[in-house]
Amino acid sequence: MLDILAITGPIYLCILAGYAAVRWGIFTKAEMRVLGKFVLQIALPALLFYALASRPLADVLRPGYLLVYTAGSLLVLLGGLLWWWKVQGKPLTESAYVAMGMTCSNSGYVGYPMMLLLFGPLGGVVLALNLIVENLVKLPLLFTLADAGAHEGARPTAGQVLRQTLDRLVRNPLIVGIVLGLAVALSGWQMPQVLTRAVTLFSGSAGGLALFIIGGNLVGLQVKGMRRQVGLIAVGKLLMHPAAVWLAIAVCAALGLPVPEGDLKAAAVLSAAMPMLGVYAILAQRHGHEGFTSAALLGTTAASFFTLSAILWLLRHSAGWLG
Repeated sequence: MLDILAITGPIYLCILAGYAAVRWGIFTKAEMRVLGKFVLQIALPALLFYALASRPLADVLRPGYLLVYTAGSLLVLLGGLLWWWKVQGKPLTESAYVAMGMTCSNSGYVGYPMMLLLFGPLGGVVLALNLIVENLVKLPLLFTLADAGAHEGARPTAGQVLRQTLDRLVRNPLIVGIVLGLAVALSGWQMPQVLTRAVTLFSGSAGGLALFIIGGNLVGLQVKGMRRQVGLIAVGKLLMHPAAVWLAIAVCAALGLPVPEGDLKAAAVLSAAMPMLGVYAILAQRHGHEGFTSAALLGTTAASFFTLSAILWLLRHSAGWLG
């Protein structure tokens, strides 16, 4: 178990350091937002670009990974949405944000540092694959459902949904980094050393700083009065989502469909086991649901230390999953 804590321990110590820095007044939450902007706009795009541009295209495009991660995510997304909307009788917009919390992982701030510790340079490829599924499948679907619930009589048309999705994508620096990296990998161009070193200097700052920011942003969040909703989201995100991806791997393999091999198989399950994306509550402000989403972010991130450690232990003691 000590070897598992050697992986998860540094991750959560960095988060704790960020929390303490804001709690004790060394940094303010406003300053954390500035640091977060640097990570999202500069460091992570540089990381994604280099991770993709420095590899052959065949090493980057992994259809088996995309298939099982998408299938497992959609299974939990639709299940969580229908449970909260139809069984619990809650509004569609609220249900969409519950489903978002259960299926949209923090692949950049928490996932990438852990993948880097476990799998080295492959962590950048895993991050890119996860962001493709998040930005092209899950988030467009969830935003459409949230908007549909908020405007019952005026549902967005397919054309409006497509335009909104494309607008978000072209303005997202992470997607720009992925597209440029894929373009370089496709062209076979060898980047000059001076460019490579400049990009790696920026990308190297992403991991620890991202975790520090997550901790700082948790200061002031409260769980009181929302335990039922927070508990459902946490169980869905930390247990059901990785279980669904594991199930998707087993089913696809049985049907003869492509599945991830080696480290990528474990990476898919672990990516699903991460807490929800760090801007979860910010996204929910659009429809006035920042209360329960902030509480869910705090509760799920805290609980993920224990669930991730347990899942890592299970994978390590399952033949062919994690060395």
